[in-house]
Amino acid sequence: MNIKKELEAKAGIANGIYLNNIDIDPLMIKAIMINEVVPSDPSQDFYGTSDADYLKTTIPLLQGAGTEVTSIQDILQIGIYITNAVKTPKTEYSIDKSSIENSLPYLEAEISLFPNIKVIMLMGDVAKKAFNMIAKKTTKKNVIPAVSTYKLRNSEIYYKGIRVMPSYIMTGGNILIEKSKVTMATEDIVTMLKIIK
Repeated sequence: MNIKKELEAKAGIANGIYLNNIDIDPLMIKAIMINEVVPSDPSQDFYGTSDADYLKTTIPLLQGAGTEVTSIQDILQIGIYITNAVKTPKTEYSIDKSSIENSLPYLEAEISLFPNIKVIMLMGDVAKKAFNMIAKKTTKKNVIPAVSTYKLRNSEIYYKGIRVMPSYIMTGGNILIEKSKVTMATEDIVTMLKIIK
């Protein structure tokens, strides 16, 4: 299945929306990690070049959690699909609500492509916001409470039988500065790996 083709069929073709143009078996995927926003250069995204910026922080996080991954293909092979909540590059420092809303139909359709999902990891506040917006459509309330991520880390939160884990952003230069967040994100990934084994 080609992700981009499926999403365009479900949610339409839109200018400026960047979708993962990859072929994968949806039945193999047991976890989705939702990052915040696509990079301005698509080649730096998870499915871009082999030395893409987004992989330079993501692969070490997964290795720190005990996996032996060295590429995005390795990550897919262990049943983890990675995507971005916001499908358009950010133009300002923060991401506005309309950018999240414009990408929601694609993110919602993307999540629905994988019938065997056991865990959805929300890597950062934008991913948490986007997921809450999706969940609110059916449950009329937020799945993720509006409290700091570190207070939620040991909570077991479920949505439609899927464990939802709020964690920390896994891309960008800031992750290298905030060592405590790297440690916590790594611990969260360890928990996710145990659930999908």
